[in-house]
Amino acid sequence: MPDHSALARLLQGVVLTIAVAALAWLVWHGPTWWGWFGAALIVFGYAVILGLEFLMMRATASHPRPAVAAVFRAWLAEVLEVPRIFGWRQPWRWRALDDWLPGECRGRRGVVLVHGFICNRGFWTPWMVHLRARVHGHVAVNLEPVFGSIDTYAPIIEAAVARVEQATGMPPVLVCHSMGGLAVRHWLRSARAAARVHHVVTLGTPHGGTWLARFSFTPNGRQMRQPNPWLAQLERDEARLPAVPMTCWYAECDNIVFPIASATRPHAANLLAAGAAHVDLAFRPEVMQATLERL
Repeated sequence: MPDHSALARLLQGVVLTIAVAALAWLVWHGPTWWGWFGAALIVFGYAVILGLEFLMMRATASHPRPAVAAVFRAWLAEVLEVPRIFGWRQPWRWRALDDWLPGECRGRRGVVLVHGFICNRGFWTPWMVHLRARVHGHVAVNLEPVFGSIDTYAPIIEAAVARVEQATGMPPVLVCHSMGGLAVRHWLRSARAAARVHHVVTLGTPHGGTWLARFSFTPNGRQMRQPNPWLAQLERDEARLPAVPMTCWYAECDNIVFPIASATRPHAANLLAAGAAHVDLAFRPEVMQATLERL
C-alpha cells in the first residue's frame, strides 16, 4: 500500500479550511439567521457546484433528456455521497484498509482497483470490504501526481497488476472509475498486456472524452476533453492490439461524463445504471453485484 497521498493532504487542507471559515463566519455574525445561513452555505456550497454540473449535463444532453425528477434524485444522491468520499474516506481514511493478498487468495480471481480524477484509494473502501468478505485478493492504487499526465500512471498500474498476478496465479479483473479507465487503457497499450487481464470494468469512464473537461487545464484534464489528440491516438493504437473483454457502466444522469455515449465503447458490454450520478454510480448495489459476479 502507498505510504503517502498528496491528494489526501490536499483534501485535508480543504476540509479544515471550510470548517474554519464556517466557524469564523458564525462567530462573526453570531447565532442569527444570517450567521447560520452563511455557515451552512460555506459547508454545503459544493451542492451548488454539483447543481451547476447537473444543469450543464441536462442542457447539453441530446433527446430524450433525462427527466427533471430523475436529475433531482441524482443530484440529491451525489450531495449525500460526495462528503463521505471527499470529506472523510479520501482525506482521513485512505489507509484504513490495506491491500489484501493473503495466501488463501491463491487460485481465486484478484482485483485491481483504479480510481479516477482527484481521488485516491480511499474511494474504494466499500469495495474492499466486499472483496475481503468474498476472499478475493485486491490492490487499490494511488494515481499520482494528482494533476499529471495519464501517461505517468502506467507504472503504478503495472506494479499493482503484477502483485495480484503473483499472489493469485491468475489474470486479475481491473475495476476502474472515471479517469481510471483511461489510465488502464493506456497501460494496456504501453505494456501490450491484453493476455494479463481477465476483464476490465469501467464505471463512468470518459472513453470518448467529456464536455465538462473543457473547463480543466491540468494535463490529465486536457486528455479528457472532446475531442483531443491523445484520445484519438489511443483509439488508433488500440485498433492494432488484441481486444480485452470490457464492461462499461454509464448513466444518463452522470454529472461529470456527458454526453452519455462517451462512457461507452464499441464491442464492450455497455450497461446503463439508470438515474445514477457520477460518484454514486460506483456504489450502486446492482453495479457492485454485477461486477463481483465477474470474479
